[in-house]
Amino acid sequence: MLCCMPGVAFVPALLVSWSSAAFIISYAIAVLEGHVEPLVPYISDTGTKPPESGVFGFMINISALLGVITMYIRYLLIEKQNESSHFVRSSCNMFSLCIGLMGCIGMGIVATFQELAVPSVHDIGALVAFGSGVVYITLQSIISYKSCPQWNSYFVCHIRMAISAISCIAFIPMIVFASQISMTKIDWTPGEKVKSY
Repeated sequence: MLCCMPGVAFVPALLVSWSSAAFIISYAIAVLEGHVEPLVPYISDTGTKPPESGVFGFMINISALLGVITMYIRYLLIEKQNESSHFVRSSCNMFSLCIGLMGCIGMGIVATFQELAVPSVHDIGALVAFGSGVVYITLQSIISYKSCPQWNSYFVCHIRMAISAISCIAFIPMIVFASQISMTKIDWTPGEKVKSY
């Protein structure tokens, strides 16, 4: 294995912890400020108005950077394993990395352009982030199966593929329902008429 890998093993855990904190902190601020209802708001709703928008944008951009670092480490790990086993083409590994990096760029767009300030750019960023994320996860699951049994157990591969399947299934209704709505504001009062465009 790579001699430097034990020193970077904390990066994926940091990515998950930091990203979770970003969503939880911006949610808490948004609820305390009265900007969103506490019951299951959209993630982007919790980062639309100041002060939570600044916290959300900053923390999600750091998450995107941590995502880039994590994906690059994974790319290097597969390249090193592939030197002795030749289980996957190097071009496939590079393609997977590029798709993952596109997803991180999408995350950066979502963080930078708030949902109501620039909705079309925000929505494109979300589509790129989630779409690329689903493709990246699926490609990594396939690469994991190809590296069995030398570099992965089948149990880990099955878990990765299950996560990929759930992600793919969740992506479809996200696209369908997102295309049906046009968000122009977060707060609605009963009886308020919806503007049609």
